Amino acid sequence: MYWMKIQSRQENVIYLALWGMLFAAPVLSMYIRTVNNSFLTFNWTEILMIWKLFAVYLILFLIHNFLLAPMLIYGRKRMLYTAMMAVIFTCFITYQCTHRPQPRRFGPPPMEMRMRMHNPHRPPRDFKRPHQVPAVFIGQHDIVAVVILVLMFGMNIGIKLFFKNRYDQKKLESLQKKNLEQQLEYLKYQINPHFFMNTLNNIHALVDIDPEKAKDTILELSKMMRFILYEGDKSGVPLSREFDFIRHYVALMQLRYTDKVDIRTDLPLEAPDKTVPPLMLISFIENAFKHGISYQHQSFVHIKVEVNSDTLHFSCSNSKAEKPNEEKGGVGLTNVKQRLRLLYDDRFTLRINNNPDSYNVELTIPLT
Repeated sequence: MYWMKIQSRQENVIYLALWGMLFAAPVLSMYIRTVNNSFLTFNWTEILMIWKLFAVYLILFLIHNFLLAPMLIYGRKRMLYTAMMAVIFTCFITYQCTHRPQPRRFGPPPMEMRMRMHNPHRPPRDFKRPHQVPAVFIGQHDIVAVVILVLMFGMNIGIKLFFKNRYDQKKLESLQKKNLEQQLEYLKYQINPHFFMNTLNNIHALVDIDPEKAKDTILELSKMMRFILYEGDKSGVPLSREFDFIRHYVALMQLRYTDKVDIRTDLPLEAPDKTVPPLMLISFIENAFKHGISYQHQSFVHIKVEVNSDTLHFSCSNSKAEKPNEEKGGVGLTNVKQRLRLLYDDRFTLRINNNPDSYNVELTIPLT
């Protein structure tokens, strides 16, 4: 509604400027003529006659602009608009033909001319009063006036269509933005329960294996929950906070697994003042621990993040277990891919290499 009011004001300013220049043109023309010719005086009578003609067009323009054009453009009432336009043009042509100046000529009327032809010696009479010559119903000036009226109405419709298209485009962009925000919120609300479900399963396994480690795991989990509680609903979080969250998660995983699992984390110690969508990277790391760890064989999870100016490059590699986790779901990776498409469109790069013995992910995203 606010944008529509702004559009209406801009449109009215354009009309006011155009009509102002039109009414000012006769005054400027008269001024230039009097300046160039010292024998001429400023004739307001002539200007008022021109303004009277312009006033007719102005009245018709106001009727069309505020009543008829909205009926066509916004109400889509084409038949009613056509009928009303027919009435307006009929009234305008009638007005033009009945109020235009009639051509005059001086001289004796036709009856006196015939009488003089029969009586040549009759003294001529002094006829100074002019008589009118009958005119045709539609003249050249009337056709020109109708063409001007058609062009004026066409200009009015063109300007209104331009502003309507601008308003529709803004409205569409607003709806798309709201839809994007709703989709992102939906995806985040799915990711958070999915992440906590897997983490609680890890803690449950640790309770039976090593109760002391389970306590440390709960402590790490509380730090992660604090991050999600205060930062997870934001559109972007500082890189340092995201890196700390990854470190807490990896520390939690290291408490669960033995030395047979090679876990390496290479994160920048000092992060630039940039932001990244929360929980964007953790889904790939979570997937690596979920499907790449084997208790019978040597396994590895290697995580690396590099930040170059305004770009973040993330890579995560993991071994593949002989019997991968067949747990249903897969919500995390599916949603993170959709979030990437919604947030970055085609400005990100995601490469996933699913090799026979390893799984590699490389992601490059712009930073804000």
